[in-house]
Amino acid sequence: MTNDIIVVKGLVKNYKNVKAVKDITFSVKEGELFAFLGENGAGKSTTINVLCQVLNKTSGKVIIDGFDIDKDSLEVKKRIGIVFQGTVLDNILTVKENLISRCAYYGMNHKMAMNRVNELVKPLSLEKLLKRKYQTLSGGERRRVDIARALINKPRILFLDEPTTGLDPKTRKIVWDIISNLRKEINLTVFLTTHYMEECNEADNVIILDSGNIVAEGTPNNLKNLYSSNKLLWYTNDSIDNQGYTF
Repeated sequence: MTNDIIVVKGLVKNYKNVKAVKDITFSVKEGELFAFLGENGAGKSTTINVLCQVLNKTSGKVIIDGFDIDKDSLEVKKRIGIVFQGTVLDNILTVKENLISRCAYYGMNHKMAMNRVNELVKPLSLEKLLKRKYQTLSGGERRRVDIARALINKPRILFLDEPTTGLDPKTRKIVWDIISNLRKEINLTVFLTTHYMEECNEADNVIILDSGNIVAEGTPNNLKNLYSSNKLLWYTNDSIDNQGYTF
């Protein structure tokens, strides 16, 4: 049986008088694609930032890969990677320089850093980008580099905070093909936040957030069966009262 790699119990996050996350509980299985779905302001990014220790929680318990974020912060950071909504890379450095500098954060010397960057080149199709400055890249190219940066430390869990917002459909597909391949190759657990329903189609489990509350949870198919329906309205010219027939 697959183990829970993320366990969240009674998570609360308040900003002064604003309750952004309201006592939510859920778990994520190792190796699955887990999706948080909700409109802007639903609490998705707040939750993911608490799990990644960017924000401190108000209360509750969070276990990442067996480690409590309150007691084993450094161990948790070794096991996660995150792709933020905005970039954290340096515009005036080349892609290669950016990635090598990130390796230093994890104690890698230059040789180790070069080896790690080279390992990421092929799966993320970075061959033609390494010598280019980050600021010259297109949105899709930047996203590929952002994912490479998040994978530098060989994380067991990859957090994706609305990773394809602002990208065109073709580029979004490329990004998702890369993520899908990574899951298959290294059994990567992916935690996604999005407001695109179609991005949840391949998820193993989906949670829908609204105003900091979990309002629905299940597989995509189960949620569709529970909360959606198909109707065809047929109007005929012969109908005296233009009656609609529902099938």
